[in-house]
Amino acid sequence: MIIPSTARLYNAYVNVNYSSVNESQKHPSLFRRLRLIQKPKHLEDIMDLGINGKRALVLASSRGLGHGIAVALSREGANVLLCGRSGDQLEANCKAINAEGNGKADWIWADLSDEKFVETVTAAVNEKFGGLDILVNNTGGPTPGTTEDMTPEKLETYFFSMVLRVISLTNALLPGMKAQGWGRILTVASSGVIEPIANLALSNTLRPALAGWSKTLASEVASHGVTANLLLPGSILTGRLDELDGAAAKRTGKSMEDVRSDKEARIPVGRYGKVEEFAATAAFLCSQPASYITGSLVRCDGGAARSV
Repeated sequence: MIIPSTARLYNAYVNVNYSSVNESQKHPSLFRRLRLIQKPKHLEDIMDLGINGKRALVLASSRGLGHGIAVALSREGANVLLCGRSGDQLEANCKAINAEGNGKADWIWADLSDEKFVETVTAAVNEKFGGLDILVNNTGGPTPGTTEDMTPEKLETYFFSMVLRVISLTNALLPGMKAQGWGRILTVASSGVIEPIANLALSNTLRPALAGWSKTLASEVASHGVTANLLLPGSILTGRLDELDGAAAKRTGKSMEDVRSDKEARIPVGRYGKVEEFAATAAFLCSQPASYITGSLVRCDGGAARSV
């Protein structure tokens, strides 16, 4: 499979005579790259996601799913602004993305629990990008627990960081997308939206609010060339999944290995998902070819959810 940056090289140099010594001398770097891969039978089979040069903001992108999405978008040529609370990790992520030579990456420190979060992030977007094309709403999950563990204080705290900040930030950035006639709003939630997950009462309570909001938003902005979709991860291998499996092991008295074996046995694909698989789905939903997909709830769970 050809990586996006190489696909663009093929499109740009489709008329180059690859057997020509003179041409290879003119473009030595290009030819070195092309020799490492197999030329496709039909160049038209290469999908161009149409986001080269687009400006993307990915929340909670220091690690896990957010980081994976930022990488996937940058490999399609998008310039990405990473956001989170771990400055060292964000800086390292940007360095790695920029070293690949596709889309450019920058970062800002911002905490979703901070009441000035929206103001901070909006100012950074305007300063660094002058506007935005792609917004990926991604937040950390709440602590595991039952409904009896849901104190008013916990509900309020996580409502602000998981729901209110997402809606407020989107409202702040939406006018620019509408004015330019193009935008993508992708919100990462949880499979608990369609099938509540045991011992995740807070998440099961708060995430569905985003489903209703995203669906309503999609209808309101569709005529402006802006799409809004919800992406639901199943069991994707991240640090968050380690945390949840560890909590399940402690609660049931099983080993971590047994917990994972039991969960994988209930997934039709038979394994946990990879961040790269989830991020590829996200990148497509943020793309130009996905312009007719809006108001949708998309699962990336290996078929784990049993509902239709």
